[in-house]
Amino acid sequence: MTQDLMHATRRWENEPEPAWTIADLDVDEIQRTVETAVEIGRLTKPQAREPFALLRGLGLTSGDVLLRAAVVLFGKKDRLAIAAEYTQCTVRAARFLGTDKSESSDNRQFHGNAIALLAKSQEFVREHLRIASRFEPDNFVRIDEPSYPPLAVREALSNAICHRDYSFGGSAVHVAMYDDRLEITSPGSLPAEITPEDLYVPHRSVPWNPLIASVFFRRGIVEVWGDGTLKMAKLAAAGGLPRPEIDNGRGSVTVRFRPNGHIPRYVNVKLSQRHRRILGVLAEAGPLPLRQLIDEMRKKAKSPRSTTSERQRVQHELQELRAYRLVECWGYGLGARWERT
Repeated sequence: MTQDLMHATRRWENEPEPAWTIADLDVDEIQRTVETAVEIGRLTKPQAREPFALLRGLGLTSGDVLLRAAVVLFGKKDRLAIAAEYTQCTVRAARFLGTDKSESSDNRQFHGNAIALLAKSQEFVREHLRIASRFEPDNFVRIDEPSYPPLAVREALSNAICHRDYSFGGSAVHVAMYDDRLEITSPGSLPAEITPEDLYVPHRSVPWNPLIASVFFRRGIVEVWGDGTLKMAKLAAAGGLPRPEIDNGRGSVTVRFRPNGHIPRYVNVKLSQRHRRILGVLAEAGPLPLRQLIDEMRKKAKSPRSTTSERQRVQHELQELRAYRLVECWGYGLGARWERT
């Protein structure tokens, strides 16, 4: 029997879990999942409202016994915390300083069911996402955007939690944020016949955990089986980012997001009209010495010759823009020139 055929019939997620009962599950989350699925048209309205019947309708029971997939999806945090066989229901998240793991500014571990882990992981990434400022050609109104598209990150997190190999006891999904990249790593590997490159063209879906994947789909967490990586690539491209990288090997799969050219320019402030005028002149004319920059601004505003106070004001505004990392000054004295970064 091939690995795929065996995987299709005997999987970690569809093994019965007689030690767990409905009392060990988050009933509110079960009901919320069913209600959402019905609302978005991915599940027929059930006749019975009893929690076990709802799980049966989701394919998460075997006779009168819960399946492991039900525990992964809806297990209560406190019960999971003391269950030695479910230590893998974990996400480890860290924000590292620089480009390696030598030092971190935030390091957390989340333990809970799959839906709660997704929410906690998203929250962590959102807390540490830097805001990038950019200006489109011929439009000098600043556009503030997260350094990585939140929907693309959500897709990667969903895939990592949904499609990971849960048979690895003590393993975890890892979220690692560096200055120059974001990496989301899940235990397991891609199916034998699928390569990372295959994931960026239409391909058949071979989920490791079809039951868990089905609930994620019904809940609206994922849209269509098999198109998660295509969606990530599309969202990254729309945000001006390169296509996410996928590494498959050594018992794990890593999705890696890298920033575009705007990422170092972090700002979280409102620019004044004069800030925008300075940026507009520098965008059009290129690097300029202070005197010429002021002259160009005066010409655009059709104002009389600049004064000492005007010069001091522009110098102050340039220093503000420099603090926002939107401009830089090169050279010294009369040879110094200001330019957009």
